[in-house]
Amino acid sequence: MAPHFELGCGAPSFAGPSSNDIPVLIIGGGPCGLLLAHMLSKLNVESLVLERYPARLAAPKAHALSPRTLEICRQFHLDVNLIRNLGTKRNDAYWVNFVANLSDHVASIPYERMDAEVLADTPTMIHNIAQPTFEELVTTRLQHDGKVEIRKNHSFVSCEQHKDQVITTVENRTTGKLYGIRSRHLVACDGAKSKVRENLGIDCEGESSYETMMTIHFNADLRLVIGENLGMLHWVMDPEVSGFIIGYDLDHNQVLICNLDPKKTPLESWSDELCRKTVTAAIGTSIPFDVLSYRPWVLSRKVAESYRVGNVFLAGDAAHSFPPTGGLGLNSGLGDVGNLAYKIAAVHQGWGGSTLLHTYQDDRRHVALVNAQQSVKNGKQIFSLLKTLGTTVPDVEIAKANLRRTIANPASRKYVCKGIEAQREHFDNLGLHIGYIYGDVEIPASASLYKPSYRAGARLPHAWLIGTQQLETATFLPPIDSSYVTELTPEEVAGKRYSTLDLCAFDAFTLLVDESFGPQWTQNLQETIEKMPKKASSLRINAVLMGRDFNLVPGARAGEWLQGTQLKNGHAVLVRPDQHILNTFLRHTTPEQLSEALMQHLDL
Repeated sequence: MAPHFELGCGAPSFAGPSSNDIPVLIIGGGPCGLLLAHMLSKLNVESLVLERYPARLAAPKAHALSPRTLEICRQFHLDVNLIRNLGTKRNDAYWVNFVANLSDHVASIPYERMDAEVLADTPTMIHNIAQPTFEELVTTRLQHDGKVEIRKNHSFVSCEQHKDQVITTVENRTTGKLYGIRSRHLVACDGAKSKVRENLGIDCEGESSYETMMTIHFNADLRLVIGENLGMLHWVMDPEVSGFIIGYDLDHNQVLICNLDPKKTPLESWSDELCRKTVTAAIGTSIPFDVLSYRPWVLSRKVAESYRVGNVFLAGDAAHSFPPTGGLGLNSGLGDVGNLAYKIAAVHQGWGGSTLLHTYQDDRRHVALVNAQQSVKNGKQIFSLLKTLGTTVPDVEIAKANLRRTIANPASRKYVCKGIEAQREHFDNLGLHIGYIYGDVEIPASASLYKPSYRAGARLPHAWLIGTQQLETATFLPPIDSSYVTELTPEEVAGKRYSTLDLCAFDAFTLLVDESFGPQWTQNLQETIEKMPKKASSLRINAVLMGRDFNLVPGARAGEWLQGTQLKNGHAVLVRPDQHILNTFLRHTTPEQLSEALMQHLDL
C-alpha cells in the first residue's frame, strides 16, 4: 500500500504540531525522545513525537538518573527537587547487598556515590526513580506545550531524504493507514531494535547476542524480609535465580532480573507459576506477592558505527545498547539528546552551520564505547565472583550446596567478602557520569575516579555559589534543596542551593570572566557579536562576571575552582549551551579572538 502524502513536496512551511510538516520528527516516546522534545521546545523549536504503542510498559525498567542527567534536567527547568521526591528515598537506596537470598545477607557495599562529600563534585547526586515515573513527569510537562505534539500508536515505516528534507512514511496502527510526514530533521529514539537504524543500513560494533535475561515485575513488601539491610540492588547468588532484585519501592514495587538458559528452560515454558517459584527462591521465604509481568530480553553490547546519515540522527538505545551492569545505558542516551538539542536549534535558527551537527557523533560515540566496555567488564567481574562460589556448575542442587558450604565456612566467607569488595567500581561510576571530555579518545583507568578538568570539551566543574537575590532572579531556577542529605547541618544546606552550572543558559554561550575585564570589554564583545554574519543575529553570549554576578561559597573546592579557571588571573572561560567548555582564553584575549573561536565551532 503506497503512503498517502497530505502535503506536497515543495519548500517546507513548518506549520507546527498537528501538521504533517514539522521541523523535527522524533521516533520513540521513551525518556530520550520525550526529554529531547522538551529541550527543543525550550529552545523554541517545534517537534512531533511518534510513539509506537498506545501506552508505555508499566514495568519499571531503568531506575537511576545520574548526576549529569539531573544537571541537564535542572538546566532545562525540570525541577530536580520534584524528581527526587518522586523516586526512591536515599536511605532505602544507599546500599548494594550481596545475598544468598534476601533472607540470608552476606555483605554490602555503597551504591554509587550517595555520600554527602559527592556534593562537592555535583549539585545533584544520583537518584533512583522508575523509568515510567520519569517519563510521566516529562509527558505531563509536554501536555500543554504548544511546540510539541505526541502521537501514540503510530510507527515508523521508512524514510527518504530529499535535499534538506526528510520524508517519513508512518503507519497509524489504529487504522492501518500509511501517511507521510515532512521534517527538516529526524531523530531516532526508537530503542535497541531501531527500525530507523535498520532503514538507514547502519551497522553496529559489538555483540548482537550476549546472554538471555528474564525480567519479572512483582509487588512484594520486602521490608520484613530484609530488616536493616536496606538497599537499591540485591545481588542474589542462589544458582536457582542468579540475578538481582531492584528495590524501586521496598514496600511494593520490585523487579527481579535473572539469567535465563533457553536450553534448560525454553521461553514458552515460562508462566506465572514459574515466575513465582523463581521470585520465592530469590526472597528465600514465602511471602505474599503478585507477578505483574514478565518478559525475556537479550543482553547485548552494540554501538552504531554512525550516529548520523544526512539529516537523520540516532540517539539513546538506537545508537548504543549494553548490559545493565553499571546502569549506564539510559543516562548515556539522555546525555546524547543533551548534546544534540542546542545544535539542532542552532541550525534551525541560523546561528549554526551544517557541520556543527557533525560534532554530535564526534562528541558522543566515544562516550558510548567507554560505557559499553565498562558495562561488559562489570558483568564479567560479577560472573567471575559467582564462579568462585561454585554456583555455575550445571547441577543446581550441587551449586546450592557449594554456595551454602562456602558461605558457612568462615575462611571461605572471608574470601567471598573480599571478592564482593572488588566489585566497588561496578557500583561507582562517578568518573563516567560527569568526567567525560569531548574530544578525548582515551579509556579511563577507573570508572569511579573523577578529577575536575578545565580544558576544552570538559563539563564545567561544579562549585557552590553564594545565593543572592540577583542570582535567583538571573537563573530563574528554584534553589536546590539539599536537606535530603541528613548529615548536613542547616548552615551547610543553606550553602548548597546554586551551582556554577546554573550560570549556563541552555540557549546561550556563557563567558565566565572576572570583573576586572570591566564594562568596556564586554561592550566591545557585544559590538563584535553584532558584526557577525546576519544569520547569527539570534546568537546569544552571556558575559557573567565573578564578583559582580556571582561569588563562590568559601571552601577548598572554591579555591580549586578558582585555580582551575584562572579567572582572577585574567583568563576567560567560554562555555557551550550544554555546559561543556568550548575553550579557555588567556589574559589579553580580544573580543575578536573569542568570536573567531565561537564562529569556528558554529561553522559560521
